[in-house]
Amino acid sequence: MDTAEIRSRFLNHFAQRGHTVVPSASLVTQDPTLLLVNAGMVPFKPYFLGDLATPWPRATSVQKCVRTVDIENVGRTARHASFFQMCGNFSFGDYFKAEAIPFAFELLVDGFGFKPDDLWATVYLDDDEAERIWLDLLPAERIQRRGKEDNFWSMGVPGPCGPCSEIYFDRGSAYGREGGPIADEERYLEVWNLVFMQFERGEGAGYDYPILRELPARNIDTGMGLERMATILQGVDNLYEIDISRPVLDAAGRLTGRRYGADPADDVRLRVVADHTRTAAMLIADGVMPSNEGRGYVLRRLLRRAVRDARLLGAREPVMAELFGVVGAAMGPIYPELVDNAETITGVAVAEEASFAETLRTGTTIFDTAVRQVRSAGSATLGGDEAFKLHDTYGFPIDLTLEMAAEAGLSVDEAGFRRLMERQRQTAKADRASRRIGNVDLSAFRPILARSGPTTFTGYEELTRESGVVGLVGIADGAGLEVIGEGDEVGVVLDTTPFYAESGGQEPDFGLLRFDGGEVEVLDVQRPVPELVLHRVRVRSGELHLGDRVRAEVDEGRRRAVSRSHTATHLVHAAFRRALGEGATQAGSLNSPGRLRFDFHALGAVAPSVLADVEDEINEVALRDLPVHAFVTTQAEARRLGAMALFGEKYGDAVRVVDVGDYARELCGGTHVASSAQLGAVKLLSESSISAGTRRVEGLVGIDAFRYLAREHLLVSQLSTALKARPDELADRVTDIVGRLRDAERELDRLRAAAVLAG
Repeated sequence: MDTAEIRSRFLNHFAQRGHTVVPSASLVTQDPTLLLVNAGMVPFKPYFLGDLATPWPRATSVQKCVRTVDIENVGRTARHASFFQMCGNFSFGDYFKAEAIPFAFELLVDGFGFKPDDLWATVYLDDDEAERIWLDLLPAERIQRRGKEDNFWSMGVPGPCGPCSEIYFDRGSAYGREGGPIADEERYLEVWNLVFMQFERGEGAGYDYPILRELPARNIDTGMGLERMATILQGVDNLYEIDISRPVLDAAGRLTGRRYGADPADDVRLRVVADHTRTAAMLIADGVMPSNEGRGYVLRRLLRRAVRDARLLGAREPVMAELFGVVGAAMGPIYPELVDNAETITGVAVAEEASFAETLRTGTTIFDTAVRQVRSAGSATLGGDEAFKLHDTYGFPIDLTLEMAAEAGLSVDEAGFRRLMERQRQTAKADRASRRIGNVDLSAFRPILARSGPTTFTGYEELTRESGVVGLVGIADGAGLEVIGEGDEVGVVLDTTPFYAESGGQEPDFGLLRFDGGEVEVLDVQRPVPELVLHRVRVRSGELHLGDRVRAEVDEGRRRAVSRSHTATHLVHAAFRRALGEGATQAGSLNSPGRLRFDFHALGAVAPSVLADVEDEINEVALRDLPVHAFVTTQAEARRLGAMALFGEKYGDAVRVVDVGDYARELCGGTHVASSAQLGAVKLLSESSISAGTRRVEGLVGIDAFRYLAREHLLVSQLSTALKARPDELADRVTDIVGRLRDAERELDRLRAAAVLAG
């Protein structure tokens, strides 16, 4: 049974039992406690916690997941992978153990053809209820009780949790010893985890964490690993050999001159290459770019481990282009974005491979020198400062330093390295953090949502609004407040708001909240949860009470300047795709008052002549006074109409499309001008590289562009007067003067040297 069929049978099984089929969410999660989605339930976390009202009583999905906590085991065991697909069924207070356990058993036996005699179950130590349900399906000797480490599930961070029941498949005596999952988890392979989501956990390391409360409802969260199920149903030894992984494994062997199955050590490295390549492709497809921080560092680490293992296996030429092509062919039927964006995805990987090749050349030399110095000093530990220098100066990832040090018989002062990294991060974040709303506990918004419902945004149609204050929240602690006074800096939630919350690269609105006897300045606007808009404010005068009415007034000049920048960014995007090809897709943007920053995918620098042509085209389009029109439609219809979806962005079923005449059409939730002529002028200032395969253009819009051009004109006029040359002659005249000056300096140096010798 191929993977696509397993996936289809799973979703159909639960759809027939009243579950809504929900598409996989992006790997890039909005959860502030996680970098990436690491479990099938992550997109549903707000529903389990009661932070948001669930759209359905029961749901089912096949969720993309990335988990790197066990990365050292990837390739070494039959069950560890950094990317996997988690099939899940979920109940949000609708059904519980009595239905969840039989649902799973029925699918395994009737849907996938498992023999009941090959199945085992485990339950939590004190879960008598789950054991009683299992006794109707399995004999008592094949039901085992296990402790918190095995049968009490959480995300590994604060959030929903609960006892679980796991289902195991007995692979037979050839794979290990008798005795059930407690005895051997290589022979008895876990295929499904049924989590009875009842509690919320707090902070704590490992399994030492407090239970904060019971959840508002008893929920079900299950996870069946698609790759692991395919391993069993396809009769192969491990998940690297299934139909959607084996082609990548074989390609890695072909490119490195090694045959899979010939040497155990080589097999481990081949599996690492295949696994990491698949994971990297999925991350890039969801908009993650290689970097030295956060999820970008996860991607960079995976790509560089894959490249290094390929080289250690014997690859002498770049391998990423071919491997990514194979990944796209194998996974494309399930995830068509791998095919639709193949050029961009592969381009990012190829550029990172080329960058890492240079890093390996320089960094390995520095590393070898450091190793010699350590040994000559009689030590067996590479200092944290050396590891930090390798990372910060030469781009050498710490995990690579650790691996190479271990191969050289040395340890690394990893704690010292982490201290230096943390110091650098804190310095870099200090300025940004001063303006942000902060990581307020999301539980602060539960009572507001329950009491008043979602915030309605009216800012597309109006810049002022009479609104009610439905929430006052402390910025530091998230505590609910009843009243705020002069000088207080807090968060305010309104029932309706014209203020745009920062998103999609567009900076937030600023402005005022006026009320009887006082005034509040709006400093920042964010969406801490999708349904609520939180205004960070400072009280200028008076006292504002929960329940008061205010007049919300957006700073009109700032809004119009930001809107001009946002519309100009759409034109920049369209112009670069026309000039460089469809692969020049947006990788990020920042729309500020009068200024734009646009990041896009490209394998090399953009020629100055192309940059000039792009600027000229944008301004020509602006002069055409094209109408800017926004409308809401389904995602399928938007794609049929040719709307450009930003690479890696997550969209719902209903999407907002913004047209600039017949020139540009994009999915976008931001604010825009009414017509292209309102941009005035667009001036592109610079083009540069920000990472492998990603370029950045910065520009000015509107009056800021005019002021810049006026200053440039004044400077040119002054230089023309001083040098007695026409503007079109200035470049040649300056080049000539600089050349003659250098000749004079060389002649002066020669005369001085001759004078010294003569003296």
